[in-house]
Amino acid sequence: MTIAYSFGHISGAHLNPAVTIGLWMGGRISAREIVPYIASQVAGGIAAAAVLYIIVTGNGSSIGDFAANGYGEHSPGKYSMLAAIVTEFVMTFMFLLVILGATDEKAPKGFAGMAIGLALTLIHLISIPVTNTSVNPARSISQAIFVGDWAISQLWLFILIPVAGAALAGIVYKYFKSE
Repeated sequence: MTIAYSFGHISGAHLNPAVTIGLWMGGRISAREIVPYIASQVAGGIAAAAVLYIIVTGNGSSIGDFAANGYGEHSPGKYSMLAAIVTEFVMTFMFLLVILGATDEKAPKGFAGMAIGLALTLIHLISIPVTNTSVNPARSISQAIFVGDWAISQLWLFILIPVAGAALAGIVYKYFKSE
């Protein structure tokens, strides 16, 4: 929630490429904003992961799975690829609906950060056991870079599926808003 209240007035506080795509599909941002936003989001994710890597390995420990997103044997609960796809799609879809609704001009002012933060908390509680929670391709990319190997080979799911869920949410929201 603090990010929304700290940076919302500057960038909309969306630090997530899926959110950027969903907002574009929902008519909230222009196409020219997509590439700079996504480049910044991925660069920020990698910088944050680098800081965590330095901390985690600061005592000589290995990074282990570094909370990278995974399915099958790399899922915290050993969930299948299909379970991961459904989880990431539905969680990202719902997250975008909350974002679009809470930030709509007709929504009560000043509560968007709270609604979005609480929704993201619930999403994490539901999906950490399944995939370690992506809903954010920048987060997934940054962790996978440091883990390599299996995390890179499964990364496609954690880019494609959140973007698809967010894009559909943008379309759905725009459709119902125009009614």
